[in-house]
Amino acid sequence: MRLLAAAVTTLAMTFGAQAVMAAPVELKFSHVVAENTPKGQMALKFKELVQERMGDKVVVEVFPNSQLFGDNKVLEAMLLGDVQMAAPALSKFQKYTDVLQIFDLPFLFKDMAAVERFQQGEEGQKLLGSLRKKGLVGLGYLHNGMKQLSASDPLQVPADASGKKFRIMTSDVLQAQFEAVDAVPLKKPFSEVFTLLQTKAIDGQENTWSNIYSKKFFEVQPYITESNHGVLDYLVVTSTEFWVSLDEPVQVELKKALDEAIAYGNDIAAKKTEEDKQQIIDSRRSEVLTLTAEQRAQWVEAMKPVWKQFEKDIGADLIKAAEAANQ
Repeated sequence: MRLLAAAVTTLAMTFGAQAVMAAPVELKFSHVVAENTPKGQMALKFKELVQERMGDKVVVEVFPNSQLFGDNKVLEAMLLGDVQMAAPALSKFQKYTDVLQIFDLPFLFKDMAAVERFQQGEEGQKLLGSLRKKGLVGLGYLHNGMKQLSASDPLQVPADASGKKFRIMTSDVLQAQFEAVDAVPLKKPFSEVFTLLQTKAIDGQENTWSNIYSKKFFEVQPYITESNHGVLDYLVVTSTEFWVSLDEPVQVELKKALDEAIAYGNDIAAKKTEEDKQQIIDSRRSEVLTLTAEQRAQWVEAMKPVWKQFEKDIGADLIKAAEAANQ
């Protein structure tokens, strides 16, 4: 009987150990935009690649449209272990590091090609590690596109923005950007923007063509100025605690799948920029305004002093490296 009991105990312990070993890694990916956006499509592609290549080892669940957390809460939730991956806008990292504010500087990058060159260059790659002291790991940059200005009245020169209320992300740089043209910046969650515009609680906002289209902002904004004044990109991020808890082979496979998913998302972003812009034009719900060279120069002159204002926090050398990417 003792031998039988011992055998049963050993068998139970063996199966118990196997069950523990077989327990899948659960990865919750939270984001705030629709599934038909570049970020939404990237997240779904990541889930698909992980499922295809890793089977039951890692289970990825994607939660779009702020179903779990808004961008203002997701990083805190990540540090608590309530979510394992997110892709907040670069503006959302201000409380964790100053250097990523470089991506909010107005008129720093002339186009997305310049953004890509900087991000994939030495200085841009170093920035991925700028959050480690705060318990976060940057895994890659995801594009959305250049930002445009929308408003209830035409915006063609900086004076047109004077006194108007614009929704912004939580960013001191973006606040300074609108204050530079005597506008009133209001830090509000992305999920509230449509209602704020619809009820005329705010006069305008800044966003990419894909966000303006997917969230239907163009339906409640009669004018959109094609300003290309800034970049709206995301940082795919996880917690250091979660990342180091993974076995190295799992880390490698996840990073490989993520890199492919980001490339896929970036390709979609480039295509959707043109497609969604055209959809908005074709809808005739919002008039798209093109700035003349002289008008654009006025915006640049009004907003460029913001660079100097944040130079000490960001670093003059880093700003120069970003400028060099325009060449």
